[in-house]
Order: sequence, then C-alpha cells, then structure tokens
Amino acid sequence: MPDSPFPHSPVPHSPLPRPLVVGIDVGGTKTHLRACAGDEPIAERVRPSSGWRPRDPVAAADWLCALTGEALPPGARPSSVAVGAHGCETPLQCEEIRSVLQDRLGVPCLVVGDAELLVPAAGLDKGVGLVAGTGSVAVGRRPDGTLVQVGGWGAALGDEGGAAGLVREAARAVWAAHDLGEAPDALAEGLMSAFGVSEVPALGAALEGATDISAEWGRHAPVIFEAAASGSLIAGEVIAEGGRSLASLVVRLAKRGVPVDDVVISGGTILAQPALHDALLASLAILVPSARLQPLRVPPVEGSVALARSLV
Repeated sequence: MPDSPFPHSPVPHSPLPRPLVVGIDVGGTKTHLRACAGDEPIAERVRPSSGWRPRDPVAAADWLCALTGEALPPGARPSSVAVGAHGCETPLQCEEIRSVLQDRLGVPCLVVGDAELLVPAAGLDKGVGLVAGTGSVAVGRRPDGTLVQVGGWGAALGDEGGAAGLVREAARAVWAAHDLGEAPDALAEGLMSAFGVSEVPALGAALEGATDISAEWGRHAPVIFEAAASGSLIAGEVIAEGGRSLASLVVRLAKRGVPVDDVVISGGTILAQPALHDALLASLAILVPSARLQPLRVPPVEGSVALARSLV
C-alpha cells in the first residue's frame, strides 16, 4: 500500500472542530477541488486533468490522493471525499475507483460520473443532470437510488446535441443539400472554411482525418450558430434537431423511472448558445411538459461538496 498522502498529520482524524469534507470535479480538461469545514472554505485548487486515468482504478485513486494531499493544509485530514469523475462511464468503474480511494484514505468516499454533480450542485436531491458540451449525456436516479445514464456514446455514433455531434449532423445536412444540387449556403461555406477545404465533397475526408474527433469537430460548432444567425435554414434545422435530441434523453430517463421534473443543464455548448437552449426548451415543452429547465449557475464542484457532506 502506498504511503499516506497526509504525512504531516499526527492523528487519524482532522484537527478541525467540524468535519472537513472534500469535493472534487474531475473534468475532461481541468479538475476542481474544494474543501470545506462547515460553510468555511479550507482549500481550493484548480489544475489540469492531465494524468487522470479512470480506466485504471489504482492509478486513478493514487492521482486523487496526491491531489487531495497537496491541496489540504498541513495537519488536515478529510472526513469524507466525493468525486465526480470524467470518464467514469459505469457504476462498476466508479465503484472500483471508490474502493481503492477509500482504502487509501481511510474515510468514507464516493465516486460518480461528473454529470451526477449537476443535481446536487443545484441544491436538489432528485432530477436530471444534462450535459451538452463537446459531447452530451443525461443521468438521473430512480426513487430506489438506481443510476440511469443515457447518451454519451461519443462523437462517431452519438453525442447528439453536443458540439461534436452538431458538427457531424451539420456536415450530413450540407452533403444532402449538395446531392440535391443546391448551391452552398452560409453553413456549407462556414464548414468549408473551418475545415480548410474548397468544396463540399471534401468535407468528408477532412472530418475523417481528425485524430481526436470530439475535440476537432466540436471546436467548429460555433460555425453552425453563426450560419443560422445569417439566415441558413439548414443550420437552423440542425440546431432544432439538436434540441430535440437532448430532450429525447430526458424522455428516455422518464420512461425508465427517473423523476424528470427538474432538468439541470450544464456544458459549454448549451450554456453559451441561446439558440440550442431555446430549441431544447421548446422540445421539452412538447415531450415533457412538466420538466423545469435549470441552467447550472455555480461550479459543478459544489455538487461534489454536497455529496461529501452527505457521507458524514
């Protein structure tokens, strides 16, 4: 077993008079740690997520231990740790990391997928967490606590309504218009410029040549919204279909017994693009009229802090 990440602590429990809870949000790009004793902030750390290996539970737990040990002040030990982790795609994968982490730290620990942080971060105890950033995914729990996750299948096959999925569907729509003999519109022109090609048929090779399709496709999503604002009917339909696809994730959760009255949304695409937000809102009004859409206005790490408090 590795050495304790808290070598300066002479006692097995935190010297603070109140439980010291640690919440960690491991994102695809950056990781945010927040430690609190009651309502008092004790430590705050934001760092790159480089080195995060969620498919190796030992490496993942050691990475989290090192981060926690570096962030907390000397002599402080956590009373509980909760982690929302990018790349934790199944309950089994999360449990494997949690088991090693709890063994390392000797305190109650919880590891969930990062989308699960949205509902507690919003101050709710039930509902749907819906992320539409580079990709898209929705999660919720049935009344018996069973986790249900839908979407999140990657840019090649899924992630509808996320940035990469929108670009994929925009390219398909542009190709369809080209096959009908239509002249390139603002969307086609924008995509050709973004991918550095001179004709619509060349978009296929440009998309297929990406080494990281999620990142490389997704960064061009603003082109779609700019084209729609310029009057491209094709871009407008791509956005509308993206909203319908995101709403369909909520429908799937509802059919599987998840309470969906509150839908907490986060992610750079849905929060930065009012047209996609409005498309989702319009589709939910038809498909799930009882659903209330709530954009998350606080850092998701607040959800992991809330989960850590629930452990003590």
